[in-house]
Amino acid sequence: MAAEGIDVFFIQSGDPHNSEFVNDYYNSVRFISGFTGENATLLVLEEEAYLWTDGRFFLQAQTELDGTGITLMKMGMEGVPSVEEYLQTLCDEYDFTLGFDGNVTTAEMGMALDDFLEDNGETTVYEYDLISRIWHDRPAIEPGPIFELPFEATGMSAQEKLYELQFAMESMDADYLLVSDLMEVAWLTNLRGSDIDYTPVFFGYALINSFQPKIFVMEGALGDDALESIEAAGYTVCKYGEIEDAVASIPPGTTLWYSPYSTNYSLSLSLADGVGIIEETTPVEMMKACKNDVEIASTIEAHKKDGVAVTSFIAWLKNRNIEETLTELEASSYLKDCRFRETGCFDLSFETIAAYGPNGAIIHYMPTEASNATIEPHGFLLVDSGGQYIDGTTDITRTIAMGPLSDKEKQYYTLVLKSHIAMATLRFDGGTLGKVIDAHARKPMQDAGLDFNHGLGHGVGHILGVHENPNVLGRKSGEQYPRVGMIMSDEPGVYIENEFGIRIENEVVVRDYGIKLGFEPITYVPYEREAIIIDMLTEEEIQWIDSYHAKVRETLLPRLTDQCTIDYLNEAAAPLRG
Repeated sequence: MAAEGIDVFFIQSGDPHNSEFVNDYYNSVRFISGFTGENATLLVLEEEAYLWTDGRFFLQAQTELDGTGITLMKMGMEGVPSVEEYLQTLCDEYDFTLGFDGNVTTAEMGMALDDFLEDNGETTVYEYDLISRIWHDRPAIEPGPIFELPFEATGMSAQEKLYELQFAMESMDADYLLVSDLMEVAWLTNLRGSDIDYTPVFFGYALINSFQPKIFVMEGALGDDALESIEAAGYTVCKYGEIEDAVASIPPGTTLWYSPYSTNYSLSLSLADGVGIIEETTPVEMMKACKNDVEIASTIEAHKKDGVAVTSFIAWLKNRNIEETLTELEASSYLKDCRFRETGCFDLSFETIAAYGPNGAIIHYMPTEASNATIEPHGFLLVDSGGQYIDGTTDITRTIAMGPLSDKEKQYYTLVLKSHIAMATLRFDGGTLGKVIDAHARKPMQDAGLDFNHGLGHGVGHILGVHENPNVLGRKSGEQYPRVGMIMSDEPGVYIENEFGIRIENEVVVRDYGIKLGFEPITYVPYEREAIIIDMLTEEEIQWIDSYHAKVRETLLPRLTDQCTIDYLNEAAAPLRG
C-alpha cells in the first residue's frame, strides 16, 4: 500500500463473478484476516483494520479475529457504522487514496466507491492486486472437467434456454447480454463443473447476441461430449481470458445488458464509448429460480435420497454406545459417508455445521481441529448440512437431542418448531413480500420474547448453489416475493450465547393452491420428538406434524434396509399422541 500511495485498501469476499463460495485462489479475506465466513468486507489502513460481516457470523468472527488486531464491525447493529459511513468519517478527517482490485470487486461496489469518494474529493485506484504481492504460496486455479446434465434433470435443452433468453433480450432492446454469474452460466448451458467447492460450477462467461452467442471457459475444461453439446446448442466456444477483449469489441451504437451485482468492475469499464448499457439483474436469474416441473421432480428425488442419509445418521447417533467419545468432526464425517452411499451424490452443498451445546449458538459455526467439541450424552447437537446430487441440491437442519434436555431447551425448541410450521402452513397472495412472510413466521417466537439474527429462508439452486437469489425471506428482503416453482428454505432458529442453538430447516417448493400460494415441504426427516412440548402446540400444529411425519414414513421406509434406522423412524415419526 505504501509503495503504491494507497492509504486504505478495500477487500471484498468473492471472485470475478461475485460467487458466495470461492476457489481457494480467491480466499483473500481469509488469507489476510483468518476469518472463514462467506460474507465479509475488510478495510486495511496503515495502523488498523476493520472487518464487516452480518449476524450469521458475529460469534464466529469474534473467535477467529481474536488476536489479529482487526476490529469486528457487526453489520446492522446499533452504533456500528456501515462501510460507507466509516469511509465518510475518514473523508471528514483527511485526504486519502482508496485502492481495491477491480477484478474481484463488483461493478456495483466499484461504481459506488468511485462516485462516493469522488464526491468527497478523494481518489480511488482499482488496478492493483496487492494480495498476490504478499501471498507467495497462493494456490493456482486448476479447472476441473465440465460435464453435461441429462435432460431428466433439466427439463429444457440448452438451445431452448438460449432462445428464451434471446426473446427476453429483444423485449428490452438489448443487442448483447453478458452473463457473469457462474450459476447462471451453468444453468443456461446445462453444464456443470467443479471449480468451486460445494457448488458444481466452472469458471466461465456467456456473451449472448442474436447471431453468434459465445461461451468463455478455461482451456482444457470442456471434454468432447460437453463441447459437442454446447456447440449443438448454438454457442461458439472461446477462451476464458478473452472475455475482456470480447466486451471491449462490442460496437458503439449497440446496447449491452449486464448485472452490476455479478460483473466485476474492471470488466464493466472495458466497454467502448458509445455502447448503451442496461444495468439490471439478467433474465437468467429469474428463469433459474422458478424451477420447471422436471427440475422440481428431480430435486424431490434428491431429497428422498438425502432423507435416507440424514435419518440413518440420526438413528446412528441415537443408538451409539454413549461410553464411546464422539466429536463434532467425527459426526460430520459419518454424515458425509451416509450421503455418499446414496446414488448420485457427488459433493456436499456446503461445509457441514455440526455444533454441540454452546457451539450451536454460533449461527454458521463449522468445527475445526481447534474448536472440535466432544458431544456429551445430553443437550443439543445442531446439524446443518446438505448434499449435491445429480438430481438436485439439498439443505437441511435438524437439532438433535443427544440425551436428557432441560425444560428451557424443550420450550425453545417447541417455539422454533411453531415458527417453522407458521411458514410451512401459510397461504398467501401472489406478490406477498418476503419480509411479510418473515414477520408472520417470527411471531410465535417473538410473542415469547425470542428472535433470530438471520433471514427466515433463502432460495436453493438446482444442482447449483445452496443459496440462490433473488428468492429470500427476511427483514431486509426488499421487494422480493416468492413465485411458483421457487425452491426455498424454511429455517427459523434461536441462539443462546454460551448455552445452545436450535434451528429447524426444511426445503419447500412454492405451489399454486388455486386462490392462494403456499409452501410444500420436500425434506423428509423427522423432527426431534424428545424436544417437543405437546401442550405448547395447537391442535392444528399437532395435526400438521403428524401429517408431515406420515409423509416421511411413507417416503423413506421403502428405501431403508437397516433395521436400526427403520426402528428409529417408526418411533420418531409416530403420531405425537400415539
